[in-house]
Amino acid sequence: MSARPDRTPLPRSFFDRPVLTVAPDLLGRTLVRRTPDGPMELRITEVEAYEGEADPGSHAYRGRTARNASMFGPPGHAYVYFIYGMWFSLNLVCGPPDHASGVLLRAGEVTVGAELARKHRVSARNNRELAKGPARLATALAVDRSLDGADLCSGTDSPLSLLTGTPVAPDLRSHGPRTGVGGAGAAHPYRYWITDDPTVSPYRAHAPRRRST
Repeated sequence: MSARPDRTPLPRSFFDRPVLTVAPDLLGRTLVRRTPDGPMELRITEVEAYEGEADPGSHAYRGRTARNASMFGPPGHAYVYFIYGMWFSLNLVCGPPDHASGVLLRAGEVTVGAELARKHRVSARNNRELAKGPARLATALAVDRSLDGADLCSGTDSPLSLLTGTPVAPDLRSHGPRTGVGGAGAAHPYRYWITDDPTVSPYRAHAPRRRST
């Protein structure tokens, strides 16, 4: 028996495209997270694109480091980083190897395994808040640095994979500046989301940190 069209795994060629093509095309896709406690699935509703060395807002803007090495490919892998000494964020690497582009998963709807996700996100007031923001998404899906470099295209043995899901038509998408990005990359309209979806996180402009005196 063949898989339903929406349950078909996306091939590596899906990721091996320009990041600004991949990012909006991720909306409505299904991310599968496999854990020892059971699977969880997320319908992606909000993303942000980062263009590597060409993008002042990207971790790879100043070149390759031990932290961002996974961004340099190959495509179809995860890039997981730790931020503010507190939270993890999950990115999907795309484009050709050595180009260092990726898409941050900012928000989504947990469609399978919500009870398990709530064990990870005990402070969530309802299921719509489980993955409403990149740190919440990573926490709900039990994502940490151990998943950095995970291959999304290696089949059911992988802890992460991406299914076709239900792609969102262009007229149902919105785009605008990325959340919290300052400097020369602040105005780049590389954030994409499903218009009016209740799981999308609120936009916040960059607020420079004040140094204590």
